[in-house]
Amino acid sequence: MKNRKVAILLALFATAFASFGYAQNPMVGGHDMSPMKNIVQNAVNSDDHTTLVAAVKAAGLVDTLQGPGPFTVFAPTNEAFAKLPQGTVDNLLKPENKDQLTKVLTYHVVAGKLTSNDLRRMIKEGQGTAELTTVEGGKLEAMMQGKEIVLKDEKGGIATVTIPNVMQSNGVIHVVDSVLLP
Repeated sequence: MKNRKVAILLALFATAFASFGYAQNPMVGGHDMSPMKNIVQNAVNSDDHTTLVAAVKAAGLVDTLQGPGPFTVFAPTNEAFAKLPQGTVDNLLKPENKDQLTKVLTYHVVAGKLTSNDLRRMIKEGQGTAELTTVEGGKLEAMMQGKEIVLKDEKGGIATVTIPNVMQSNGVIHVVDSVLLP
């Protein structure tokens, strides 16, 4: 009986914390993502984002993404990078292609902190679509596909947000299943 009361009490505390916005951050790549860490500090802990981390380092964007922001990052997984034509990632990681790599990576970043609720509101206000301006200067079109948020790049490619609202000390990450191309 005592254990049951403790379990009920713990469940009530968990519900209260969640209702006040203290819900646990989503797990990404098999690891906890701490809202006290910045985008880079959390990304390096995700087993699903090793390609993205290598690309960020190769492009020299570590200091930027560790900066105060806030940033909204649409973070492609390793599987998303694997969907690109064979050799694309290796080619982008070459020093002579740093500018092109930087352009692709900064196309996944929007200034400001946009949660999934913010994106849904913007999509609703835009009568089905919301135009996002990336740090790279290009445009992404956000829309709903059922209950999921999807992004359309300038080439017509589509990425689905698979894990939304991974809060960071300097913004928010939304994990996506495809690489977006400017």
